[in-house]
Amino acid sequence: MTKFLLWLLVLIFCWPLALLALVLYPVVWLLLLPFRLLGVAVDGALGLVRALFMLPARVLGGGR
Repeated sequence: MTKFLLWLLVLIFCWPLALLALVLYPVVWLLLLPFRLLGVAVDGALGLVRALFMLPARVLGGGR
């Protein structure tokens, strides 16, 4: 009986949080999308700079 009452308590208090999470997840995803795109662009630029700095070593045979 105690477990059932505890389960009911959790159900009563948690379903609004679950609905809020379902509604806010797409909004948060859309808000964070520009930062993800910026991260991809910065990663690509840093990869290019790294490749340019490593080019002499790769040409001389120090590459993997």
